[in-house]
Amino acid sequence: MDNPTYRARRGRHRRRWTAIGLLVGVPAIVVPSLVFAQEESRTATVDGSAHNQQTSVRSGQVLDDNGSSTADGTAIQQEQVESAQSQTAQTQTTGSGPYRWKNAQVVGGGYVTGLVFNPREKGLLYARTDMGGAYRWNAAAERWIPLTDWLGEKDWNLLGIDSVATDPVAPKRLYLMAGTYTNDWAGNGAILRSTDRGRTFKRTDLPFKVGANEHGRGTGERLVVDPANHGTLLLGSRKNGLWRSTDYGATWRQVSSFPVKNGASSGAGISFVTYGKAGSKTIYVGVGDSSTSLYRSTDSGRTWRAVSGQPTGQLPQHGVVSGDGSLYLTYTNALGPNGVTAGSVWKYTPNRGAWKNISPSQGSYGFSGLAVDPRKPSTVMVTTLDRWWPEDEIYRSTDGGAHWKALAERSKRSAAGAPYVGTHTGHWMTALAIDPFNSGHVLYGTGNAIWRSKDANASDSGGTSHWVSGARGLEETSLLDAIAPPGGATVITSMGDQGGFRHDSLTKVPSGRLANPMMTNSTDIDFAQSKPSTMVRVGHGGDQDGAYSTDGGTTWSGFKAEPVAAANDGRVALAADGSTIVWTQVGQAPYRSTDKGSSWSRVSGLGADAVVVADRSSAKTFYSLSGGTLYASTDGGATFTARAGNLPSGRLTAVPGIAGDLWIAGSDRGLLHSTDGGRSFATLESVQSASTLGFGRAKPGTGYQALYLIGTVKDVTGVFRSTDKGATWLRVNDNAHQWGAIGSVGVITGDPDIYGRVYIGTNGRGLQYGDPS
Repeated sequence: MDNPTYRARRGRHRRRWTAIGLLVGVPAIVVPSLVFAQEESRTATVDGSAHNQQTSVRSGQVLDDNGSSTADGTAIQQEQVESAQSQTAQTQTTGSGPYRWKNAQVVGGGYVTGLVFNPREKGLLYARTDMGGAYRWNAAAERWIPLTDWLGEKDWNLLGIDSVATDPVAPKRLYLMAGTYTNDWAGNGAILRSTDRGRTFKRTDLPFKVGANEHGRGTGERLVVDPANHGTLLLGSRKNGLWRSTDYGATWRQVSSFPVKNGASSGAGISFVTYGKAGSKTIYVGVGDSSTSLYRSTDSGRTWRAVSGQPTGQLPQHGVVSGDGSLYLTYTNALGPNGVTAGSVWKYTPNRGAWKNISPSQGSYGFSGLAVDPRKPSTVMVTTLDRWWPEDEIYRSTDGGAHWKALAERSKRSAAGAPYVGTHTGHWMTALAIDPFNSGHVLYGTGNAIWRSKDANASDSGGTSHWVSGARGLEETSLLDAIAPPGGATVITSMGDQGGFRHDSLTKVPSGRLANPMMTNSTDIDFAQSKPSTMVRVGHGGDQDGAYSTDGGTTWSGFKAEPVAAANDGRVALAADGSTIVWTQVGQAPYRSTDKGSSWSRVSGLGADAVVVADRSSAKTFYSLSGGTLYASTDGGATFTARAGNLPSGRLTAVPGIAGDLWIAGSDRGLLHSTDGGRSFATLESVQSASTLGFGRAKPGTGYQALYLIGTVKDVTGVFRSTDKGATWLRVNDNAHQWGAIGSVGVITGDPDIYGRVYIGTNGRGLQYGDPS
């Protein structure tokens, strides 16, 4: 499937899968298409209005992002960012209908690949994720603030962050190395540059690709600032060698003297870049090559040599220089984060040219996470990688690696902040950081976000360290579907890597994932419109690939049988009264069951991969849009016949409560509507393109469902609401809230009980929900 959302989900294994900052009153500079090595400073515009990224926090308390644009059929009017003096989050609008956006709480859910403290400013900390953007830590509120939600559909590839660099001289300066894939179908990467800690960004497009969601994404930082000359940065690429900027990241040139200019033997190229001891003019670069993996420059990067005596046969993950000039390194025998079966930890003392293997243990696993206490150069911490039994471990040494203590059994863990994670140490523990201002404050990333301790040094004196979920505000799940049944749970999700959650409250973390079966990926979910406590979901990774619930998703029972052996995933539809399930498994024709999945029979009249949709009023009626033809069944999905042809491929949806009322989101052919069960369709002139459409509670005084569209109206692409059957549209998101490839994800639904509320599924930023502000 040539679909970026599918590709992202397919590439994730054993894992998923609010407001921004202190208000400064400076408009964001988002430059859509800069030529490489050129800098342009201007604001993006929408319908002639300047784009201002609303970013506000009341002192010490994180507030919600406010919508910053409105649209009512024609003009798109931009909200003004308030002044720095007021430091409040009140909405100033020039129209009606701006929305306030939040995440439905899961807390984490995805792979945090890097954690970077600023060494100069206390409490300044950043996190990077493989496909969900970057975050800044709010120390007062103890939560994360998303920094890259402004990236839209055309820039979805930039939501993967392969490296973060924070300026050690001017802490307000932040650099993100953005790009998710290096495949031919992915665009080139970019450097996102900020002078206000990520509240606003300028962009420089790179002439090569960046792979934040590829193998080796948990290695060290590839992008670093020269502490002796902070206008200079080095960038280690995966396929194109080492690059340098001397103008704060605005322009870049390849370092011709660096010997590796390709992907090296691993194909992943450079794994980390780090500067040596202050004043030494030393730089170390790790390369994913099992024969020669470490290079050093002692003249600020003009010349390079392989470090003599270095370990061979393994690949470097992280390299950190301590205050005494020693270089510590972690190694694996594969890029990771999966497939690692061996590894080691080494210490290099440059003034003696001496290497020492200081591995704290040995087994069929590697070592990745690495941190040295900036206040105590002999205090080192490392993590194992792929030590699946009994669990991954954290080791701590206070004597430069001569002796180690294992922390797993010397720690207590509370999962109250994210119950689904459990209290084990975690997996994919590649990001590890010690606070430069507080030796006891330590965080590490996992495939399910972050663990955090304020007393990680307790073991130094024989005590017990305490760990809690440190991911509040960070949401990185990948949505595949979501339902909002009337009168029941607020919303129930299907998602990659986590399977899905039932949200009785949007502001509280669910007690656990959907279980029995607990699927790795749940690809689709549906409920019976006239009996909404009955629902079904399908996917894979559990004891069964499908399940039903009769109590609104609180408990589930796996299907006793499946239509085709070894098939899974796909799409599922449930009759309006819950009597019939129609399941199209991947690569198969649809099958139906009338006994809650105990037996199945093949549907007649439809071919492989035909997606079936239930009429939301008539229990015997189903529809399918396949190959540009609308098919219908009036016998409970047993047989289908064609009703209309020459239709666009797209997403077919049925309106709750009205028999035969259908809509097609037909991509560039716009939005089509049928009121006669698909026998005929009319194209709406108001919509230029339509990715997906959902329904919600009707506006008071009207009798028809509110429509929620991801698409393009009046040359503006965004999320829209209509209360008059699509005649006019109000834009409900804004340029600060775009979340990447939401159109490709195709998950949107209004709330059936609360007028105006809408839920949007993202590919890496969880489930967003918006309310009129």
